[in-house]
Amino acid sequence: MRRSALIFLAVLTVACGARTTPDSAAPGDILLPRDSDVIEDVVPRNATLEALLSNHDVSRDTATGLIAAVRNVFDPHKLRVNQAYSITRTLDGLLREFRYEIDADRFLRVVATRLRDGGTPAFEAEVVEYPKEVLADAVETSISRDRPSLVAALNGEGENVYLALKLEEALGGMIDFNSDLQDGDHLRVLFDRVYHNGQPTGYGNLRAAVLENDGRTLVAIPFEVQGKLGWYDGEGRSLKRKFLPSPLTLATSISSGYSMNRRHPVTGNFRAHPAIDYRAAYGQPVVAVAAGEVVFAQMSGASGRLVRIRHDDGYETLYLHLSAFKVKKGQRVSQGQVIGNVGNTGLVTATHLDFRMKKNGAYVNPLNVFRSLPPGDPIPATLMPDFFAERDRLFADMDGRIAAARNANAHNH
Repeated sequence: MRRSALIFLAVLTVACGARTTPDSAAPGDILLPRDSDVIEDVVPRNATLEALLSNHDVSRDTATGLIAAVRNVFDPHKLRVNQAYSITRTLDGLLREFRYEIDADRFLRVVATRLRDGGTPAFEAEVVEYPKEVLADAVETSISRDRPSLVAALNGEGENVYLALKLEEALGGMIDFNSDLQDGDHLRVLFDRVYHNGQPTGYGNLRAAVLENDGRTLVAIPFEVQGKLGWYDGEGRSLKRKFLPSPLTLATSISSGYSMNRRHPVTGNFRAHPAIDYRAAYGQPVVAVAAGEVVFAQMSGASGRLVRIRHDDGYETLYLHLSAFKVKKGQRVSQGQVIGNVGNTGLVTATHLDFRMKKNGAYVNPLNVFRSLPPGDPIPATLMPDFFAERDRLFADMDGRIAAARNANAHNH
């Protein structure tokens, strides 16, 4: 009975493409002849899928069939350098399976299903999600001179920019993380952490956040109303605003404010500067601060590459000195959609974003407009008991986890 089971397991191992070697065999096991080879490697720089297969002596006809199958589920031009891949083929060279690690969550699997006339295999491709575990976690951190930004503060606690971006999505309607954070601000966050093979690989949903900022307390709680998930403060008021406080994401700062009489850094003349200039890295994504229609997207003299978007209620926003466009004239855009990239086109001394806003044709200070806008619709009164119960549950979970972490740190020290 034991021998029959061992024979079955050995056959199954070979069928799955795994190597069976004498080194891995236990005493008494029956070793079946190896019927395949597995090549494991990482994607080199500037590689294409076709070149990758060719480097391993895969025939042109076989490679063509495999790539055609891949295109149905994954863009073969999106191979990333240093990502792992494997090729399994029979001892006589027939390609049996190709695998490529897309990211920490998914891999591409291509298997040969049959032989066509002429001896080349037909393939089926699929994107498979790795099995993963999602567990709740919490973290607290503070803004300080050593950690002056949200990203730096979270990095100091072992987290990364992706958690900061989730916080930007939740609280971005209430605070400009580029300019409003103050020394001493305190943050508590409850979130889902994703694990694969016991190792953390990323973040799931943000569950709750509390930011104490310059004397005020900002709360973000996710709650579903009529099938749509939104962000609300602790009293059920919407955190959504008509305009985002900034057209850039995190880790930027204001280099020049709104002024009607500023010395131009290039010409030296005094002139109006009805804009907010953001210091930012070349190529950083620029997003639309509100939904609207693109009415201009092209070069415009000293303004360089310029995007102008018309919004409701007589508002327009302008984004100057871009390095690239992601939209075109006549296109509708949603709030937070990427419309271009930071650059240094036009009359500039350094890479930055010049952001402007008009109301009924006249320039207005974007920061003042943002602060004056009312919030979105609150949670309906009939749902408030459910919201309060959910809020209290999330706060208790967050505070309990943070207290446990504090106690553990105190014990370790």
